[in-house]
Amino acid sequence: MRRVRVLVAPDTFGSVLTAREVAATVAAGWRLAAPGDDVTECPLADGGPGFVDTLHAALGGETVPVTVTGPLGAPAPAVLLVVDGPTGRTAYVESAHAVGLPLVPVEHRDPTRTSSRGVGDLLVAARDLGARRVVVGLGGSATNDAGAGMLVAAGLDVLPGLLDQGGGPLGAVTAADLTGLRALRARWRDVELVVAVDVDVPLLGLTGASAGFAAQKGATPEQAQDLERALGAFAHAATTALADDLRPDLLAGARPTSAASRLTGAPGAGAAGGLGFGLALLGARVVPGASFVADHVGLDARLAASDVVVTGEGRLDWQSLHGKVAAEVAERALRHGIPTVVVAGEVQVGRRELSAAGITAAYAVGETPDEVRAALADPVTTLRARAERVARTWSR
Repeated sequence: MRRVRVLVAPDTFGSVLTAREVAATVAAGWRLAAPGDDVTECPLADGGPGFVDTLHAALGGETVPVTVTGPLGAPAPAVLLVVDGPTGRTAYVESAHAVGLPLVPVEHRDPTRTSSRGVGDLLVAARDLGARRVVVGLGGSATNDAGAGMLVAAGLDVLPGLLDQGGGPLGAVTAADLTGLRALRARWRDVELVVAVDVDVPLLGLTGASAGFAAQKGATPEQAQDLERALGAFAHAATTALADDLRPDLLAGARPTSAASRLTGAPGAGAAGGLGFGLALLGARVVPGASFVADHVGLDARLAASDVVVTGEGRLDWQSLHGKVAAEVAERALRHGIPTVVVAGEVQVGRRELSAAGITAAYAVGETPDEVRAALADPVTTLRARAERVARTWSR
C-alpha cells in the first residue's frame, strides 16, 4: 500500500499552543494511527501571533530584542527579525508582541483604553536598525484605536494624550488636531512599509474592527458602538488632514469623501483594531498575511508534493474565512487538487461555508463544553488524540 504524503500546516491555537507546537502535536497523533505515512510539518501564520517566529524559521536572519510600550502603558518585551538581502535590510515585526491580547489581564481588558503605541515603537526600532523595508504582521491585538497610538510613537506632532489613550476618546479628534500627519508621512517615505494582515475586514461596518472584534477584547455592546463612532470620526479627521497627500481614486471622482471611504473600506483596514488603517495613513501597502507567509515558506511546493494537507487554528469561525490560515491553505490546496482537512479547538462554521471555502472536512478537538474545557486544560493530549482519530479516516 502506498504511503500517504501528509502536510501538516497549521496556525497557532490562540495563546494556548504555537503553530510549531500544533504542527508537532498533530504530526505525532497522525503517526500513532498511520506510522507508515510520510508526515511533514510546516507551521504557518497569518500576521498575528507567530508571524516573526515562522518567518525566522523560513528566512533565517537575526532576532533583535527590544522593549516597547504595552497596551496599557507598561513596558513589554518584543523581538524584531532583521534579514539582509541584495536590496538592503528588511525588518519583520509582529504587532502582537506590543499589543497582543495576552498582554492585558482579563479583568483589565477594555479596548476603549488600550493603545497601539507599542507598534510605533517597533517601527522606530526597525528604522534605527537600518531597515529600508519594514513588514508589520497584524493580528491578535488588545487594541481598537485605528493605529492612533502607533502614529504618536512613530513621531506624529500632536497634543500630549490626544491619540494614545485608546479608541474611546478618538471621537473628539478633528482635522485641525492632525495637521502633523503630512510631515509624518513625509518622514517615513524613505522606508517601504508592508502590512501583513490576519483578516481582510474593513475599518468600519458590521464586520469591521469595532463591530466584529471589539467584544473579544473586552468591550460591551455599548462600548463597541461607541468605538465604531469614534473610529469613524477619527478616520474622517485623518483623511481630511492628509487631503491631497492621498492617492486619488479616479473612479470616485473628486468627492471629498472618496479618500476616507477608500481607506476605511479597504480589505485589512480593520485588522488589529484598525492598525491596518493607521499604517495605511503612513503610506503602507496592505497585503494578506496568510498569503505573504505561505509564499515565504514555499507552501505551494510542499502542497505539490503532498496527498492531503492538515491545517488548523484555535477556533474555526467566520473570521477564519476572511484571510486566516485555514482559508489560504484550502485555496492553494484546491489548485493542487488535494483535500484540506482542518483540526481546530472549536468548529463554528457549517458544512456549506466550509465547502465554499474549499475545506474538505473539519474536526473539533472539543465538541461539547466539557470537551472544550478538557482541551484547554490539556491541549497537547487532546489535540494529539483528535489527530490520531482523523488519521484513521484519511490514511488509507
